[in-house]
Amino acid sequence: MALTKKQKEVLDFITEYVREHDYSPTQKEIQEHFGFKSLGSVQDYIKYLTNGGYLINDSHSVRGLMPSVVQQNTEEIPLLGSIAAGIPIEAIENSDRISVPTHMLGKGQYYALKVKGESMIEDGILNGDVAIIKHQSQAENGQIVVAVVENETTLKHYFKKSKQIELHPANKTMKPIIIKDRECEIRGVMVGLIRTY
Repeated sequence: MALTKKQKEVLDFITEYVREHDYSPTQKEIQEHFGFKSLGSVQDYIKYLTNGGYLINDSHSVRGLMPSVVQQNTEEIPLLGSIAAGIPIEAIENSDRISVPTHMLGKGQYYALKVKGESMIEDGILNGDVAIIKHQSQAENGQIVVAVVENETTLKHYFKKSKQIELHPANKTMKPIIIKDRECEIRGVMVGLIRTY
């Protein structure tokens, strides 16, 4: 079922709103955003989009609109080779791209890395998974980061102590990497994971 320009705009607004707030806009908010004269116009759009399979509408909820999974938007981000989840290995940089559901991405720059190794298995991050990374140079304690140590890249939990940085694996059989602050460069924080079977 093809959409008119306006129907697509309404759908995009709802999708974007859900992505930013984790809940859908009310009919009144949709009406105000587009300057519709009545709620009836909003209800017409919702009905058409629901019948077309673009939206799921829980009529018992004021914020019951959800973009259907079929309509899940994706965005392409660079896939920059592999990252060790074990002993740090050089990340091979190349220009492959991968499609990622837009709900995983917010504002900012993102890239993906293929995980190699077993050091994060207790967090459910397995060899062959694709980690979605938000590009940033700062991190908070406990976050999973892409860290460069001695020109090698690794995926670990980040902890900043008074005089050192600790990069902790999620695998009881492995020890943390402990280094001085200036010896560690943060290249991003993990925000999601994609696994193909």
